[in-house]
Amino acid sequence: MPATLITTQSFTDAGAALAHARTIYDSGTSHLRASLQAFVSGADLGPRVRACYPFVRVRVDTVARADSRLAYGFVAGPGVYETTLTRPDLFERYYLEQFELLLRNHGVALEVGLSSQPIPVHFSLAEHDHLEGSLTPERRLQLRDCFDLPDLAAMDDGIANGTHEPQPGADGVLRHPLALFTAPRMDYSLHRLRHYTGTRPEHFQNYVLFTNYQFYIDEFVRLGHELMADAGSEYSAFIEPGNVVTRRAGLAAEPDDALGAPPPRLPQMPAYHLQRPGHAGITMVNIGVGPANAKNITDHIAVLRPHAWLMLGHCAGLRNTQQLGDYVLAHGYVREDHVLDEELPLWVPIPPLAEVQIALERAVAEVTQLSGYALKAIMRTGTVASTDNRNWELLPQTHNGGPERRFSQSRAVALDMESATIAANGFRFRVPYGTLLCVSDKPLHGEIKLPGMANAFYRERVDQHLRIGIRAIEILRGQGLDHLHSRKLRSFAEVAFQ
Repeated sequence: MPATLITTQSFTDAGAALAHARTIYDSGTSHLRASLQAFVSGADLGPRVRACYPFVRVRVDTVARADSRLAYGFVAGPGVYETTLTRPDLFERYYLEQFELLLRNHGVALEVGLSSQPIPVHFSLAEHDHLEGSLTPERRLQLRDCFDLPDLAAMDDGIANGTHEPQPGADGVLRHPLALFTAPRMDYSLHRLRHYTGTRPEHFQNYVLFTNYQFYIDEFVRLGHELMADAGSEYSAFIEPGNVVTRRAGLAAEPDDALGAPPPRLPQMPAYHLQRPGHAGITMVNIGVGPANAKNITDHIAVLRPHAWLMLGHCAGLRNTQQLGDYVLAHGYVREDHVLDEELPLWVPIPPLAEVQIALERAVAEVTQLSGYALKAIMRTGTVASTDNRNWELLPQTHNGGPERRFSQSRAVALDMESATIAANGFRFRVPYGTLLCVSDKPLHGEIKLPGMANAFYRERVDQHLRIGIRAIEILRGQGLDHLHSRKLRSFAEVAFQ
C-alpha cells in the first residue's frame, strides 16, 4: 500500500476527508479480492494477507459548546474520538453529513488514516462474488490461515448499550467512540440484510415500515406497481426480493436492473422498497411473528441509520369498549418479550416520541376524515404489551398473578408480539420509532379470529391502515431531520454520529 495511504492526514474539508477514506478502503478491498482470486486458483500466498479499515478521528481540547438544540453532530467533551469506516460508496451521504457537523461544531481538523482493524475477507467481496463455494473443504479450512475472518469480538454492541469501556491508543490516550457501530459490525449487518430480506442494502430507504402480516405486503406491492405506472409519481423505482426492479414510467432501466430475478422462495423477512431520491422513500419489511424476528431485523437495519421506523400490524384488543378494526397508538410498552433484557434492562423506560406520535395521529385523522371526539371512537392511545408467548391466553389465570391481571395493572389497551421490541431497539439504537396497531381480535372478551370474519376484516382495514402509515412518513419527511431526531435518545456521553 502506498505510503500516502498509511500516513494519517488532516482535513478541514469533509469531502476531501471522505475521499481519502474511500481511497484507503478501495485499495484494501481490491487487494483482498485479488488475493482471494489467486487463492481460489490454487496459488500459494505465503504470509497472511491483510487489509485494514480506514478510520476518522477528531481531537477536542475544550468542553463542547455545540447548539444545545442539536441531537447529534458533536462530541461530549474534551478527548480523542474515533471510529472505523466501511463502504464509503454506500454511506457517502451519511458520512459527509457527520463530517461536516463535526467540522462546523468544533472547528478542528478531521484525521483520516489506516486503522489496525482488519477487514474480514468475506466483507471485501463485491455484490456478485461467490468465490468460497468453489473451494474444496480442505482449501476452505486453509482460508483462515491466509486471511482474516469475521471476529465477533469486534462486533459487539457495547457502544449502543452504554457498556463500552474506552481503550487507549498507541499513544496511551483513551479513544472514545465517534459512532454507535464499528466498521466490522456494520459489514456484518449488511451481509445479514441480504440474507434475511432478499434485497441489497443499497435499496433500503430512510423510512421503514414493519408489519407482521403478509396482507400489508400484498397491498404495498399493489401500491408500488400502481405508483410506477404513474409518470408523475415522486417515487422513482420499486424493488422486490431478488432485487427485481420496476422503474417509474418514463425512466430508463439501469445496468444492474438486469441482474435481479425473483427468488425460488421468499426469504425469511422479505423487504420491499419504494425508492425516492436521496433514499427518502419507504422500505417495508414483513418481519413475521415474534419478538426474535423483530430484534433480529432491527439489529441489522439500524446500521443503515434510518430516520424513523414504524410498526403497522394487528393486535389483540384488551378493552371491552374496543371494536375490531379500531386503531391503537402506542404511547408506552409492557416488555414481556424478553429478547432485549440483557441489552436493555426492563427498568429503562421506552418514551413516546412526540414528533412521531403527532404524525401518526394526524395521519389517522386525515385518512379516516375524522377528528376530535369522533376520532376517539376508532383510535385509542395507550400502553401496548408485547409477549413472547403466542398462546398467553391459555395460561392459568392464577399463574404468577395471571397475564390478565398484569395487563390490567399496566393499563395496557392492546397486546402483540413485536411492537415493544421494535420500539425498544429504536430507543437502543437512537432510531425514532412509533407504533400504530389495528385490533383484529379480543380474546379476553370471547372475540377470536374466525376464517371468514378474519378475511373480511383484512380486506376492509389493511388498505386504510397502510395508507395511514405512508401518510405518517410523508408528514415526518416534510418536517425535516432537525425536528425528527430527538434529544430524548441521547445518553450522557453520546456519540457524535447520528
